[in-house]
Order: sequence, then C-alpha cells, then structure tokens
Amino acid sequence: MLKPVETASSREERVLRVAEVNRGVRLQLEADWDDLWVEGELSDVTRAASGHYYFTLNDPKEPAQLRGVMFRSDAKRAQAEIKPGTAVRMRGKLSLYEARGSFQFLARAAMPVGQGDLQAQFERLKKKLAAEGLFETARKRPLPRFPTTVGVVTSAKGAALHDIIKVICARFPVRIVVADCRVQGKEAPPTIVSAIHRITTLVEPDVLIVGRGGGSAEDLWAFNDEEVVRAIASCPIPTVSAVGHEVDVTLADLAADVRAATPSNAGEMVVVERESLRRELQHQSRRAEQTLDATLNTLRLQWSRLGQALSDPRSAIRPARLQLASLQQALSQAQRQKLRTLRSRFNHQREHLAQKDVRLALRKRRPQFVAQQTRLIHLTQRQLQENRGQLESTAGRLQALSPLSVLSRGYSIVLHQGRALTDSKIAKPGDPIHLKLHQGEITATVNGPGPVPKTKAKKPTSRPAAKADQAQLDFIKTGKP
Repeated sequence: MLKPVETASSREERVLRVAEVNRGVRLQLEADWDDLWVEGELSDVTRAASGHYYFTLNDPKEPAQLRGVMFRSDAKRAQAEIKPGTAVRMRGKLSLYEARGSFQFLARAAMPVGQGDLQAQFERLKKKLAAEGLFETARKRPLPRFPTTVGVVTSAKGAALHDIIKVICARFPVRIVVADCRVQGKEAPPTIVSAIHRITTLVEPDVLIVGRGGGSAEDLWAFNDEEVVRAIASCPIPTVSAVGHEVDVTLADLAADVRAATPSNAGEMVVVERESLRRELQHQSRRAEQTLDATLNTLRLQWSRLGQALSDPRSAIRPARLQLASLQQALSQAQRQKLRTLRSRFNHQREHLAQKDVRLALRKRRPQFVAQQTRLIHLTQRQLQENRGQLESTAGRLQALSPLSVLSRGYSIVLHQGRALTDSKIAKPGDPIHLKLHQGEITATVNGPGPVPKTKAKKPTSRPAAKADQAQLDFIKTGKP
C-alpha cells in the first residue's frame, strides 16, 4: 500500500505523479502476486502482428473479468488453444500496464480445464516413485549393440508399430516380436502390463520397445499409470520408452532405461546401421593391417641387423682376444713386480750382512742365511711355476675358443662374396671364393659341386676315377700355403 513520503523539513504529504502511482502499484502487485493459477473462459481474444495474444478471462460462476496478455514465446508452448469460448487454466502473475493504468494478468502457460488435475496427479505420482528410486540414473542399463530379437509392446493397429518396423528393416533387419495391447483409455494400463510380462517370459528378446504415437495428455495418460511404470522399471531386459513426440514426457519415459523422442527414433536406437557398421569394420581392418605391417618392418630390421653382426666370425672372438691380451699383460706385469720385490729384499739383506764384517757373527748366521736363501729361491720358483701354469691354462682356453685353432687342424673358412659359405648351393660354377687357412690364404674358382666326403678311404683300384663323377677346384696361390 502506498503511503505519503515525509521530508526532513516538514510533515506535509507529498503529491505523487500518476506515473509514480502506477509504477508503485505494479511493483507491489508483481511482488505479492508473482505466481498463481487462474481458471476461466476466454473472450475478446486478439492476436497482434508481433505474435502476442490479448484476451479477457471471464469467471463462469459470477460476473468478473480479468484482462490478460500472453507473449509470443509463451503462446508457442501453450497446451490450450487461445481462442474465444475456450475454458482454460492459466499460470502467470498480476501486473499493471503503467501507460494506461490498466490492471492485467501476464500469462506464461495455458492448458485446458481438467488437465491441471492430471498434472497434479502426475507430479504426486512422480514424487512418490522417485522417492523409491525408480528413476535413478544408476539403475539404467545400456542397450545391447547387436540384438538378434527386438520386442515391441504397442497397438498392432497403430502407426507407431509400422514406423518402428520400417526403420529397423532399413537399418539392420532383425527378428521383431510384437505384443499387442491397448495404448489409450482406462482399459489400456492392464493390457500394457500383461503384454510386457508375456513377451519377456515367452520370447525373451534382447531389447524391448514400449510406446505409441503422439496425442493429447489424456491420450498418453496410460503411460503415467503406476502399474505400467513399475512393470517397465522391473523389466528383466533393457527397455526403450517411445511415447508420443519429443515434447511429451511421461513417467514411463523416466522409468525406462532409455527414452526415445519418437517410435521411429526408438527403432534407430535399438539396432545399428548396417552401412555404419561396415565402415567401422573397414576402419578396424585398415588399422590392423597397418599395425601388422609396422610389426613386420620392425622384425625385418632386427633380422637384418642380426645378420650383419653374424656375417664375420672373427667379430665373435674379438672380445675374447682382447681379454686374453689384457690378462697376459697383467700377468707379465705381476711377475715382474714380484721379481723386483724379491730381488730388492735379497739385495737389502745381502748389503745388511756385508756391512757387518763380523766373522764370528757371520759364521753363526751362515746356516740360517743359507736356509733362508734356499727357501726364498724355492718360493720364487714355485710362484713362477704357479703363474706360468695359470697363464698356460688361460691361453689354452682362449686358444680353444679361437677359430684359428680349428684352422690349425687342417680346416679352412670359405668366404663367398664376403660372407662365410655354409651351403654349396649358394656358390655357382665360375664364382670366385676365398679360403682362409691356418697359415696363408687362397683364392679359388668354383667348377661345380664337390664330392660327398666318405668316412673310410677305399683301396686304390686300377680303374681310373671318372672326371665327370667328381668336381675339381683350380687353386691360385696368392700367399703362403
């Protein structure tokens, strides 16, 4: 309520302008009456060029009118027709049009009379079932990617079934089993519940679609029934709810594992598109081929490196030869150091004795000195023998590992094109070969395959050997034999 404004200088009432009065009244109305439902009958409906609706809301029981307006954006979402004679229930707030000082109702939503009761029932049941956890996201199950059998609970005469079948057959044909039921009216909920139980018990499909085509809120009300919602929530297989259009939301949509905007959209969701699957398989196949090619290239590179490392047998004994030379040098240095130490001790003792030219002491100590000298010589000889034995043993083991020891027994290494020749089929007649002997090297030319070696030599006979039965090599000496 507006009150006169008092100033600091006087107690006189202030005179307000009309705009200040209207503004104050508007603010007061919008603050106290910001959200309310109003029911009445529409009259004097006018649609402006801007798309806004202006109307009068009449009380059917006693003389009373309320001027109102619904803006274009809200009018597009209205569930009731904004036309004269329509009984509607509107939600909005009270306000005042300041320019004219006219009292008005700003409507944000409109629905036919009676639908508001259904909405209240919807909200009460929704709150009850949500408290029981039927709409929890955690209990939602994913749809199988490649179902073989799709169950459909809907009216066998409805257009929704034809839309579902058409979409599924176009994408990826699978087996479709239909459980007929009523989808509208008071008798519909029991038939929907029975159809869900019947199809899941007798057929056991991989996924189930429950729904119908579009319609009014009363037409779709069967899918807000508590028993229907509980049957969908307790269904043992993943369930898709496809009721009405995208703007229609039922409790069945909230209880199902997945909500489809339309029945056609449900068909798209339950089966994969054949062409999309083919493209995915081709992509996976190309990736597998690329991975296999990369692995083979890596193995080929490793094989090539190993082959290069094994091409020259001398590279295998090079570390052992270096180790042998290092051991020989260390042993020689140790022997020389030992001899120098022993010789220094011996000379020191001899000089010490020479300085004391006391014949009597010398005579008394001569046997002891001789014994020490003899023992020192014996120890020196034994140490030299042990060191010599260790050196010979080490040299023997290294010599046994050396290919040169094999060559000393009459064998040779045949090199063909820079690599060791291990198969006679590799060398062709006329190819040059290189023979590595124990002492010296020989270059030869291949005339043909050689004879098979025999374990025992046969006695010579008078019959001359046929040259055609044996192969020969022409040797050209290039070094010492």
